[in-house]
Amino acid sequence: MNSLERLQGGYIGGVRRLAATAMGRLGRTRVTPNMLTVAGIALSIAGAVVVYFEYAGWGFFWLGAALFVLGAILDILDGALARSRGVASEFGAFVDSTVDRVGEAFMLGAIALVLMRDGYEWGVALAFAALAGSFLVSYARARAEALGLKGDVGFGSRAERVVVITTGLVLAPIHELVLPVTMAILAATAWVTVLQRVLSVRSQLRHR
Repeated sequence: MNSLERLQGGYIGGVRRLAATAMGRLGRTRVTPNMLTVAGIALSIAGAVVVYFEYAGWGFFWLGAALFVLGAILDILDGALARSRGVASEFGAFVDSTVDRVGEAFMLGAIALVLMRDGYEWGVALAFAALAGSFLVSYARARAEALGLKGDVGFGSRAERVVVITTGLVLAPIHELVLPVTMAILAATAWVTVLQRVLSVRSQLRHR
């Protein structure tokens, strides 16, 4: 197992432990999975709006990052809560995965607007490439699983993209090139992951 796989495994394990701990507390409340879904998307969109107003102060980057991360955490917990209460459904999973794309799209759109305002057209292009790649990563997994195949291979899944975006926002006040570089990293990892999933599906189909 290489270092990237160990990092990914540690990250996923930590998220699962967080979800398990939160389930014990949420299970005793009247909070529903739908409430968490709505709150998560609302926080992600709010984070994107805050990032757009970064010209008012560097602290807006940090606030936007915090809201985005909190929204992503709630997105993880809504499905876990539904499963723990035995109310999970295929339609609920479909809505949850669809809504996930909205928050990420808003944040990447806000970053693209910031880059455009700062005069980094190449950064805007990278933001669009990252957005397209992130959508294709999810689409490739959905199509693979629709064929009855494993589709979650690769390092650039949504959880890792959230980490990259958040890190870029936190470090953005340090230098104006941080966000363009973040978009380059995000685009590269997303498209590499798409290629990994395409090759994985081809390999699995050959072994059928």
